Amino acid sequence: MTNLIDIVRNTLKENVEQPFSVYSSVKELNILNVPIAKPLLIVVLNGNKELGVNGELVCEMGEFIFLSNSPAIDMRNIPQDKEYFALLIEFEHQDYASLQKGANNNQKHYIGKTTEALDMCLQQFVESSRWAPKQVLTSRKREIINLLCHLGHSDILSLFVNPQLKDRLHGLFIEHKGWELSVQNICDQLAMSESTLRRKLKIEQTSVQEIKDSARLGKALHLLQTTELAIGLVAEECGYQSQSRFTERFKKHFGLTPSELRKTKVTE
Repeated sequence: MTNLIDIVRNTLKENVEQPFSVYSSVKELNILNVPIAKPLLIVVLNGNKELGVNGELVCEMGEFIFLSNSPAIDMRNIPQDKEYFALLIEFEHQDYASLQKGANNNQKHYIGKTTEALDMCLQQFVESSRWAPKQVLTSRKREIINLLCHLGHSDILSLFVNPQLKDRLHGLFIEHKGWELSVQNICDQLAMSESTLRRKLKIEQTSVQEIKDSARLGKALHLLQTTELAIGLVAEECGYQSQSRFTERFKKHFGLTPSELRKTKVTE
């Protein structure tokens, strides 16, 4: 596992866009209402992770948790030996579309222990991110899922569901940084009428504005944890013209300010 941490750190030094993320902190970090837009694998390499309102789900060092896409979940990252360090891999629909799905039992999470085989598979994925085109990385993500199933974790397949309209719209906002997309632009992109769009989103118990707000704040949370961009630039990147307005919205949603989050990453 130490080797995997070193490989991840070295890969991050190349300062290029990666098909994985790393969340780390040197102080305890509590975040409310974290949106999970796509199926997500979190491998805790150091420290512990608690999830849920009362921390009812615990993922310890040497374990992984697979999360299905979900509107929001509370998270608590707890350092151990001075640091919390976790590898995150998000899965697109094409990464699992060809796999045999499990029964849809409304399961939203799965926790398991990492093994030497999984550790090696993750190392290969991280290393291949330096040179592999997107199609190869998709295959490598399938390898991770297949290996987990081979190791006895086939219940993770029930976490993969076909994307809903809200998932497609969320991806549209993120992909195009389309914070100013009009409803007509969205309808053109999705090839549907405005009435159909609103009707389908109503069935999914959401709206264009709610999806847009979730996408913007989720993107901001990601940038604050994975980059050193100034908070003002993060706000601008996520479509907020006022840093104070951004800070207000961020704190109301996640329970802490951007500055408070950044302080968990710095040793005083």
